[in-house]
Amino acid sequence: MEGIKISKRPRLRNPFLLVAWPGMGEVAFKAASYLVDKLKAEEFAQILPEEFFYLTGSVIQGGILDIPQLPQSKFYYWKNPATKISGSAKNSGGKSEAHDLIIFLSNAQPDLAKAETYSRKIIQMAKGFKAQMVISFASMPQAIDHTQESRVWFAATAQELKDNLKKLDFDILTEGQISGMNGLFLGIAKKEGLKGVCLLGEIPLYTIQIENPKASSVVLSAFSKMMNIQIDLSGLIEQGRTMENEINKLLDYLKVSPPGSSGPIGEDEIEKIKKTLSQLTKLPVSVKERIEKLFLAAKADITKANELKLELDKWNIYKEYEDKFLDLFKRTKDKGN
Repeated sequence: MEGIKISKRPRLRNPFLLVAWPGMGEVAFKAASYLVDKLKAEEFAQILPEEFFYLTGSVIQGGILDIPQLPQSKFYYWKNPATKISGSAKNSGGKSEAHDLIIFLSNAQPDLAKAETYSRKIIQMAKGFKAQMVISFASMPQAIDHTQESRVWFAATAQELKDNLKKLDFDILTEGQISGMNGLFLGIAKKEGLKGVCLLGEIPLYTIQIENPKASSVVLSAFSKMMNIQIDLSGLIEQGRTMENEINKLLDYLKVSPPGSSGPIGEDEIEKIKKTLSQLTKLPVSVKERIEKLFLAAKADITKANELKLELDKWNIYKEYEDKFLDLFKRTKDKGN
């Protein structure tokens, strides 16, 4: 298969395809990575990166500069023990409901201009194993506190799937959009004849740049219900508690009166701090690349500035880029003179 390196050809029964890329709160990527680890899923193929990714800078480690590796996009498989039983039941006239898994996991989002070509390679591979169903994970930023439990929302590509998932008491995403590959892929898969579902874990608006294991764990819990499989989520749950405690420690520290101040900061200041907590962590590489491309597009066509502003606001980083953003309009004005 052109552009895909295959190291093994497993025999799978009724497989579902699960896909995940980095995004807000790293909900999807962390959940899928954890699943690969817990199921001991085996790698069997990868998409060669040169067509869809490119280098944007060098990395420095221990004072030594070097060129980084291109992102990896790998396929894993897991054979569900229940498929052997359900396969026998099907041969005896029973109904098979168990499914093996193909897990596609990439540590970066590709150039979205090539998203359709990239997605079709994944879909072609899945169809080669007669997969009929695609599942993706994503985050859902909400006006909630980091101490609250995350709920699970879903969006489906067909009414039948929607009706089935409603029975599992997930919340329905009735309108809106799911940005990036975690959402876009399902739309492309639907065009290619595959059914699909996206499971979204709630994250606080002020932590969209902070890894959220709590949301990843509730998404995986929902996935386990769909698949009727058992997944040990204790590791993710513990990571979620640790992250919550770290945020609490920071907020408690900031409540203490700093030297030279008249008193501890109030709740209004705490809320402002929550809104800027996202500055504590780095943006995913794929998001940085998208922002840089939007700057280039806006520089060539100022009407693209609105799309750029929306992206900066979504990630709470407009202040970081404000001068560069306003320079776009200065250049436009200078050209007019």
